[in-house]
Amino acid sequence: MIWKLSLTGIKTRLRDYMILFSGLAIASAIFYMFESLATNKDFLEHSNTISAVGLVFHLGTVLLAIITFVYVLYANSFLMTLRQKTYAMLMTLGARTGKIAQMIFIETFVAGIVATIVGMVIGTGLTALVNQLLVNQLNISVSHYTPISISAMLATLIYFVAVFLIASFINASSIVKKSVLQLLKEQGTPVRLKRNPVLLFLETIVGIISLAIGYYFLSDMIKYQIMGLGIALVTIILGSYLIFHSVVIFVIGLLKRSNSIVFRKLTNFTLSQLSFRVREFTQILSMVSILFALALGALTVGLGFRNQIMTYTNTVAPYDLVLNNAQKIDQASVNALDPTLNVVYDQKSDDQTIYYIKEQFDQHPLEVKDQSIFTSGEATDKVEKYDATQIEQNEHAQYQLQAIELPDQKTKTIKMISQADFDTLGLDESQLQVVNVADFTTSMDKIKALVAENEKNNPSLGGENGENSFSQKYYVFNIYNSLFSGFEFMGFFLGIAFLTMLASCLMFKILSSANSDAIRYEMLRKIGTRQSLLKQAIRKEIGILFLLPGVLGSIHVLFGLKMFKGLLSQPYHNIWIPFTIFIVLYALYYLATIWIYTSIVLPKEKQH
Repeated sequence: MIWKLSLTGIKTRLRDYMILFSGLAIASAIFYMFESLATNKDFLEHSNTISAVGLVFHLGTVLLAIITFVYVLYANSFLMTLRQKTYAMLMTLGARTGKIAQMIFIETFVAGIVATIVGMVIGTGLTALVNQLLVNQLNISVSHYTPISISAMLATLIYFVAVFLIASFINASSIVKKSVLQLLKEQGTPVRLKRNPVLLFLETIVGIISLAIGYYFLSDMIKYQIMGLGIALVTIILGSYLIFHSVVIFVIGLLKRSNSIVFRKLTNFTLSQLSFRVREFTQILSMVSILFALALGALTVGLGFRNQIMTYTNTVAPYDLVLNNAQKIDQASVNALDPTLNVVYDQKSDDQTIYYIKEQFDQHPLEVKDQSIFTSGEATDKVEKYDATQIEQNEHAQYQLQAIELPDQKTKTIKMISQADFDTLGLDESQLQVVNVADFTTSMDKIKALVAENEKNNPSLGGENGENSFSQKYYVFNIYNSLFSGFEFMGFFLGIAFLTMLASCLMFKILSSANSDAIRYEMLRKIGTRQSLLKQAIRKEIGILFLLPGVLGSIHVLFGLKMFKGLLSQPYHNIWIPFTIFIVLYALYYLATIWIYTSIVLPKEKQH
């Protein structure tokens, strides 16, 4: 009987459960995808550079787990408010609190487990898609890969079962502790708020100052680091709460004093609706604005990492191709690259010294990219050039030249001599060749073949895991490509997951008051208010509730992106792309909320 009542309860509130269900399904799908990719041996063992992707996805799993836990508790508390009257009616009919608790437990747990299973099915498809995208982006081949991961399934089930068990116990205990009268009347009890103008003004000032402090520490995160992040987190959350609590009340109060605004259609009703439970909405709007910033920030930063791959690669490896003992290389293969730079430096060496021809470096100086991106986060196209004299006198220049030499040459003293003196040395001669091309990525396959031939001619290089890996742009590109591609996908999907959660929380909060609001809409309908005006009032009211956290969250993101300037050289580059994606998805949730809310407060059978 308890099972039947529980399943019936889910069925009668299916529309409300679908909001929670969709958020949980997406969260569990992305959780499974992260774990599946992070533990995929065939994918990770392809090369050491790919293991960085696994670490990134493990990090994404942890972040998603934390936010999901908060979301489940918050969303379930809202869902319980929608079911309070039903539980109260059962209690008045003689149902024991223990049976009510069992019913709540079953409802919460069944909805959660079904959502998790559906999420894992969706996650399997996402895993296959993302794996293929990563394989293509990382330019690797992976065989015997399957998106079905037993370990990822177990990890997903264990985590979500634990979360739903906790949520079920909390829901059951919170309901049975309340009296029948509390369950029946709690939603309809208005919150009275004394509007002290002085206090509101002080809250506004403190809120603005708190946000300013938080934004200041975010702007110089390289200097303040963990301490700055902690201070920014506290002050931004406090500032968001005070801004909503003070500014919303203050602005609504000002608008209600203007007769030209108040008496325009149902504006006065809409403003009264917004101010009726302003204290409750202050908390949810503050939380949603923070989640909005996290979601949009994750999406923006994730997409921003894609632009960093070549920036960091070019900084570390200024030459597209380095050939040691280049005299062994078929130069026809080099010429096939259509190089924009093709310079050969002749070498001779003994046990202690490696000799170069001075005139060659004076004619074609050694090129080194500006390294300021690693200290200030700002990338430049500045190229430092070192001639023969500078290389002999500058330790940094010598280090840059040694970086592209063979491992056994790095420990030798560099000496620049004239062409005539070089010719008189009775030592074996070799060549060091550096090459640049018009477009590295389009020439990568040809460069890869020449890198492999170079390693075959020079066994001491040790291939991808050797000491000289960073002398070849091909390997540097693979390292940054794997790392930043992982962050790109993690940021994108975390942003989508956070969006579904924040939008679901806001939907639940709005819909939790829909039943009590229906009485007021019924009164307006009875006195002759047109249906079109009622729907317009609903769109305005819900639109403001969605717009407020969206605007403040966007401001958080615009200031918060500065904290990533140590990783992103251009954190605001193409920022319109993630903003557009986010606004479109956020608007869909807004439209869904209007549709559900309207169907509750304006039932079809009462429409004319």
